[in-house]
Amino acid sequence: MPVLCLCGTTVTLQQATVVPLLPELPRLLGITVEDASWILTATLLASAVATPVLSRLADMVGKRRIMLACLIMMTAGSALAALDLSFPAMIAGRALQGSAAALVPVGISILREELPGTRLAPAVAMISATLGFGSALGLPLAGVLYELLGWQSIFWSAAAAGMVLIALTPLVMPRSRARTPGRFDYGGAILLSIALTAALLALTKGGSWGWTSAPTLIAAATAVVGLAVWVPVELKISQPMLDLRTSARRPVLLTNMVAVLVGYSMYSNLLSTTQQLQMPEAAGYGFGLSVMAAGLCMVPTGLAMMIISPVSALGTRRYGAKTALIIGALVSAAGYAGRLFLTEELWMVMLGAAVIGTGNAIAYAAMPTLIMGCVPMTATAAANGLNAVLRIIGTTVGSAAVAVLLASTTLTLEGTEHPSFRAFEHIFWIATAAALTAAVLASFLPRQRPTSTENLGRIDRGIRETAPAT
Repeated sequence: MPVLCLCGTTVTLQQATVVPLLPELPRLLGITVEDASWILTATLLASAVATPVLSRLADMVGKRRIMLACLIMMTAGSALAALDLSFPAMIAGRALQGSAAALVPVGISILREELPGTRLAPAVAMISATLGFGSALGLPLAGVLYELLGWQSIFWSAAAAGMVLIALTPLVMPRSRARTPGRFDYGGAILLSIALTAALLALTKGGSWGWTSAPTLIAAATAVVGLAVWVPVELKISQPMLDLRTSARRPVLLTNMVAVLVGYSMYSNLLSTTQQLQMPEAAGYGFGLSVMAAGLCMVPTGLAMMIISPVSALGTRRYGAKTALIIGALVSAAGYAGRLFLTEELWMVMLGAAVIGTGNAIAYAAMPTLIMGCVPMTATAAANGLNAVLRIIGTTVGSAAVAVLLASTTLTLEGTEHPSFRAFEHIFWIATAAALTAAVLASFLPRQRPTSTENLGRIDRGIRETAPAT
């Protein structure tokens, strides 16, 4: 458990720590602002493409092998970015870092193989919590490392963590007992990768390219056509990369739809809060904090997510994952609604952000349990990998939406334009609607018995006892 939690935290840290650096990277690297945005985009694209592919391979060739492959890529990418060889090398390093995002769904599938049902829900909740905890912790950590040791230290620290995990994984991770036989679906992997890449390019670059520009429209059309071709291909072959028939089951489908909305809610909270804290006090709603101070104010949000996850797991066992997912979405909606009115004091903003993060943590902890209740053990990594990709899409949409909304309504202070508070109100209202929609969708999930996790553990334990070690 400590190794898997450290894996999840490291993955999200190396994605989040670059965000505060984006305004400084053009000066540090001698590149344009447009080029600097690719440093974040490359990681998102690699995460979306590599996660479903590596998760499927984990089900087929063994989860420990894929974990090691992910850690090696992340460590190599971190070192490559830290060496500051060239801008293309930086992009390549960031792409290798993004490929490690599959560690979280693969880690969850290992837990399902190894833990009894009574321990599975708390363990899955802790792994899921690292997604939000790492994101919240990455913002202040980036500021501290940058101020004290320089920007390269951010990547060297990720490389050091990766080396430690590479050494620990063979010692503590068991070999997979449940594997999916057959051949890997190369055609399906290529088609899905093209579609996901095109979709994320349209979302991440649409603001700078122009939402109605030819590159954006071409990317969006490519995504639609790619998915339109990929779906019938996957339905026809006997061993698809993703079992769409299983993914179309109501519990899995609705949970994946909720994942997009929860991802949107989480990233909107992180981005809007740090922006508001850094706004000048003359704006009437800002606090004039530095990048590092604003990041430190997000630490309570990360701690709240980490603390509430095991507590929410107990609620999941007692009342069911469906109830936990609804409660999580409603808590996030309440937090956003409160932020519309509680803005005068710094502690109010921090409290609102922590409440939203708490709701997101409860929802994140419940989603893998819902999915595992509907898919066989041999497809656990692939199913959770798809859920992780949809969370990435949700965070990407949230990032793009926040950027558009902050630029839509501005005020001028000393000749400089800043977002007005009305822009933040729009962000909070839309995020509230997203969280409420997630709660409504979760209400249509089939009712699960509170002991479903224990039943799942008994079924999986029987499979483990009869499956040969591989």
